[in-house]
Amino acid sequence: MQNYVPWINYFVDRRCFPDWEIIKQKIQFHDLTFVVEGKSTYYVNDVQYDVEAGDVIYIPLGNVREAYTDKENPMHSYAFNFNWEPGSPTPLPLQTVTKNVITNEIYGYIKQFTQVWMGKQPGYILQSRALFMLILHRLLVNSYLQNSHQSDQRINRILEYVSEHYPEELHLSDMAKLVNLHPVYLGKLFKKNTGYSFKEYVNLIRINHAEMLLSTGGFSVTQIADRCGFHDISYFSNVFKAIKGYPPSARRNEWLFLSKTKYVTFNNET
Repeated sequence: MQNYVPWINYFVDRRCFPDWEIIKQKIQFHDLTFVVEGKSTYYVNDVQYDVEAGDVIYIPLGNVREAYTDKENPMHSYAFNFNWEPGSPTPLPLQTVTKNVITNEIYGYIKQFTQVWMGKQPGYILQSRALFMLILHRLLVNSYLQNSHQSDQRINRILEYVSEHYPEELHLSDMAKLVNLHPVYLGKLFKKNTGYSFKEYVNLIRINHAEMLLSTGGFSVTQIADRCGFHDISYFSNVFKAIKGYPPSARRNEWLFLSKTKYVTFNNET
């Protein structure tokens, strides 16, 4: 997945009217659509697919696409049309329709993307691409976990729970209750399936989110620590540096420098 480098051609917060449709045509881009409300029927190469809230439909470049919304329950979706930069693999390892895969985490990234894309502030292309890659990463991971027959579904349930509740207090004993296992046994099972202890994994998820927030700006290091579940700034800084190899202040200072550089460049160009 590390080799995927997308270029976003088009994005729309699509709130369909009852007579909405996509006329049948061969597409010259990849269509990735997240359905958050309502229902629609898509035809891909004349094969019918029914989608509803929680589903993702993926149509690779070169396929024939056609779509109609349900008139009684019109679709609300977020659609990304993109291409890969030279050297990137194609297509994504996704089914045409992945059912019930949109988590609160993915939806949160989409909302952030929408704000950045619509705002079109200096540097928005780079920022929106970063957010889209986060969306792709979580989608691919969630899809893999959902479809993997080798992974333990109890662990998958915990991973999904952590991804959606990472800012909250999370304890192994509470997760054990969630999946009806003894905490000691769950700890060993979690380590076997993920390679991390539960605490290490939670910290990893929190730090990855913190890094993303530091890269987008708008918050102080203390605010970001609190938003990601760390209420001790010293502990947050130590964990961040241990995982990323540099302190959180370095990432924020990098963002501030790039923002000032882009602002100066933008003003000089205008």
